[in-house]
Amino acid sequence: MNSKNSIDLTKKIKEKAFEEGFDAVGIAKVPGSERIKLRTASLERWLEAGHQAKMEWMKSPRRKNINHMLQGVQSVVAVGLNYYINTKRPSKDFSIARYGWGKDYHQVVEKKLKNIAQYLEKERPNSKWKICIDTSAFLDKAWAEEAGIGWIGKHSNIINSKIGSWMFLGHLLSTEDLEADEPSKPTCGECEKCIEACPTKAIEEPFIINSNKCLAYHTLENRDKELPKNIINKMGNWIAGCDICQEVCPWNQKKIPNTSEPDLQPSEWILNITKKNALTWSDSEWKENLKKSALKRIKPWMWRRNINSISNNP
Repeated sequence: MNSKNSIDLTKKIKEKAFEEGFDAVGIAKVPGSERIKLRTASLERWLEAGHQAKMEWMKSPRRKNINHMLQGVQSVVAVGLNYYINTKRPSKDFSIARYGWGKDYHQVVEKKLKNIAQYLEKERPNSKWKICIDTSAFLDKAWAEEAGIGWIGKHSNIINSKIGSWMFLGHLLSTEDLEADEPSKPTCGECEKCIEACPTKAIEEPFIINSNKCLAYHTLENRDKELPKNIINKMGNWIAGCDICQEVCPWNQKKIPNTSEPDLQPSEWILNITKKNALTWSDSEWKENLKKSALKRIKPWMWRRNINSISNNP
């Protein structure tokens, strides 16, 4: 593809991304800059330290080489979707991470990315593509940073200068040679508010999250019948994930627009959940509430375990 055609196609892809409702879009060229190598090396050190806890899927070697995701990949289209809603927490009794308030973001982001991919197919019928959400064995944050839609903060989330870190990520890998954006530069400076605010000190050093200490890991991923006592003592009223490190981030303190995405508005059960009704819901009632939610990975018995843990918390 000559330079003019590449520039024209890149512009059209970005326009299509914004048309689909994404709030940020950027493009990186494969194999990326030296920073991708550094991020890959950081992942290896993180795994060697056992910070993934029991999340064995994090060890997939596919994460280390983007060509394992799509042979012949030349470009990565990174997108961000704002999920911020200007209310502290819907439930009076519980704290639930914002990412789970609406419908399953994996499906929301994937649908929009598929529309972009189909548009690309029409423009370049011989091109190949692959969609990657955060369930893929793919360094999603590193490539989002490489594509210029935000930098990795000390809490390990991508921060965008306009909408902070309340942003779902998605990527479209393509065999087309698109025009790349400048990688984002970290802008946290000396700020360590996220590190200081973490109740379990899970952010052991900038950018390094020890999942063994993280409330989000234990409430979402831990399959043990009982949570560790040291975690229970620090849970507060968090029963599904934790947003503390994001809530204190200065980039999230400024006025951020509410998401206009209908599927990301708080679900009725999220608005109505209380200590009184949550423990009386049957498994089938839980499954009905969770069937369109990213929180369905938390099984009904885990919800009860988490709720009982904070109820017994002094």
